[in-house]
Amino acid sequence: MIRLMIIADDFTGGLDTGVQFAQKGIRTRVVTDWQTDYQKAAGGCEVLVIVAETRHIQPAAAYDIVYRIVQKSVSLNVPFIYKKTDSGLRGNIGAELSAALKASGTDVLPFLPSMPSLGRITTGGIHYIGGVPVAESVFGKDPFEPVKESDVCRIIHSQSQVMVSQGTPGHFPETDGIWVIDAASDEDLLSAGRKLSQAGRLQVMAGCAGFAAVLPDLLGLRKERIPELPSLSSGLLVLCGSVNPITQRQLAYAERNGFTRVHILPEQKLDSSYFDTESGIKTLLGWRKMYEENPWFILDANDSDTSNLQSSAYIEAHGMSMESARQCISGSLGKILPSLLESPANRSMLITGGDTLLECMNRLHVTQMEPLLEVFPGVVLSVFETAGKMRYVITKSGGFGEETLLHDLKDLIVNQS
Repeated sequence: MIRLMIIADDFTGGLDTGVQFAQKGIRTRVVTDWQTDYQKAAGGCEVLVIVAETRHIQPAAAYDIVYRIVQKSVSLNVPFIYKKTDSGLRGNIGAELSAALKASGTDVLPFLPSMPSLGRITTGGIHYIGGVPVAESVFGKDPFEPVKESDVCRIIHSQSQVMVSQGTPGHFPETDGIWVIDAASDEDLLSAGRKLSQAGRLQVMAGCAGFAAVLPDLLGLRKERIPELPSLSSGLLVLCGSVNPITQRQLAYAERNGFTRVHILPEQKLDSSYFDTESGIKTLLGWRKMYEENPWFILDANDSDTSNLQSSAYIEAHGMSMESARQCISGSLGKILPSLLESPANRSMLITGGDTLLECMNRLHVTQMEPLLEVFPGVVLSVFETAGKMRYVITKSGGFGEETLLHDLKDLIVNQS
């Protein structure tokens, strides 16, 4: 029986939240079809994560999808529902929380957006990233979905007419509606979680992986075998679809320390038919050869200049919207991975960016994945099946990880051998 339903607005977020349960021995599965048969998809797992892919769509459409998932979960008597949100507060936060609250039939939805382990906290209702209000951080400069407000209640109100109130771990609002609860530490999250549990307020709730991490014990989920780090294939293929400056610093550091890095040109990633042309097929074959000859290999969808001016010029010259450009980039990366996996070279792989991960898995006809553990905070190792083979993939949101992440992963893989 499904005990907890998690609804994520993107793939990497679904994995980094689901892994909070999986690595504690709680069977967890992530699925990418929100209209599937949930009981069948869960396959005996107590935690089911639905990737709703609602971050980039219109608020009304996001509301409808989340409402239907929650409504269906309630009809299946799922006792706990968790609306996973982005730790940088990107996406349709207000619409989705309103939908979850309305469809659940409850009068209160507590929302704890903090992830203190990565420096993302909420104090006085203001959300901070590394000590900086979120709208002034890298998330405020995101080219596709900039966060323009740091006050969490105002973010929600921009898409919702539901009553929103701000509280603390020790003092909850007395009104109905959405409760935005401060948390500056993991202890704050645990304290708030315990108090919410005692008050019977965990039927429907929201937050990122931070609050999810304190829920396994509070929800009384059944624990089985704690997963161990499996033996990973030598080498690392990195497929990057993220424009986040944090990821860019990670790639630059890796390049300075032994990784081969290739920048995908604007016409290669923004022309949806490029890889169907003779030139595109030749390019794929060339990259496959490089992949075979360079065990530590990065394919980066960003330009060689950090400001992506070449891509911006291409987008403008071809009259593309930012949304169509985003879709073209992830779609192109999705075409690249299956070609590389046809190589006899067997490498570990890391995919960054939820859109990129989804397109890659779609191309491999993968609709289910099981998170295993975090190899580093926010960096998730999962397993999936494709073409009759089990494969491991490491995933992360663009904003997660230290600058040395890829080099640290290299050390981990090499030291396993």
